[in-house]
Amino acid sequence: MGAISFIILLKGSERMMFPERMKYLRQTQGLNQVQLADKLGTTKQSISNWENDNIRPSVEMLEKIADFFDVSTDYLLGREEKGKGLGGVNTLDVTGLSPLQIKH
Repeated sequence: MGAISFIILLKGSERMMFPERMKYLRQTQGLNQVQLADKLGTTKQSISNWENDNIRPSVEMLEKIADFFDVSTDYLLGREEKGKGLGGVNTLDVTGLSPLQIKH
């Protein structure tokens, strides 16, 4: 059985948009930019530009990214808070918990 990853949701926090979600999903999969670029058939520079909000991927690439991470395109674009599968990542709402409680 593999390791279980969690997304910690903080209610009232600023909504993550594409660059943040892209980077977050990449990191939760343990991939660097070069590795993700290889898997998506693109360049490290493209991944970097997307994560730094310099450019946006094409519609076709957005769909490829969503399929790779098993999330919806709406999730990637910040139009919904939950991905369709979040790539096997579980979510945990920690609203109302102190930082010490979250740490445990």
